[in-house]
Amino acid sequence: MGRMSARERIGVYGGTFDPPHLGHLILAETAADSLALARVLFVPAADPPHKAAATIRATAAHRLAMVELAIAGNPRFALSRVDVDRPGPHYSVDMLRLLRAQFPAAELVFLIGVDSLRDLPTWSRPRELLRLATLGVMRRPFVEVDLAALEAQLPGVSERIAWIDAPLIDIAARDLARRIANGYSIRYQVTENVRAYIARHQLYRSEL
Repeated sequence: MGRMSARERIGVYGGTFDPPHLGHLILAETAADSLALARVLFVPAADPPHKAAATIRATAAHRLAMVELAIAGNPRFALSRVDVDRPGPHYSVDMLRLLRAQFPAAELVFLIGVDSLRDLPTWSRPRELLRLATLGVMRRPFVEVDLAALEAQLPGVSERIAWIDAPLIDIAARDLARRIANGYSIRYQVTENVRAYIARHQLYRSEL
């Protein structure tokens, strides 16, 4: 992906992307502009063997292919296989440690919603996570976090937050899967190449 300069910031956008939709792309582009990110890495989650099949509906191979299609043409977006290619358990802190080794000269910005920030103390090794990356936190309507309480649990967390005023995009991957299962259109909610891929591979047909 090229060499990183010390000033470059890389956004890390993790998720199942099941399927990737326009909301993901809009939020990533907003974060890239707001935080002056040189690039945003889309990091699809691995297939967790301990979770129910309904949790992740398309295989990692399909989700990787769809993300690659969705981000095609945007020079600031890139696909990372760092999560799917590593053994479990799949904690965000371990994924960030691998990316830190891969891009030692860059500043990592872990993109999360304010709801995830609120739950951060329950995550695996949150203090180590804060040492590895800045948090690019996307505000959500009607979701607030008690920063004083969070600071008491994770001292210094406030200094590691960069706020992003993200637009409200009311598209959910689970809803898209249900629409497909019902035979409804998802046109204009995913990129056209992703829509064609889903149709070609008959994905999400057994959602109901």
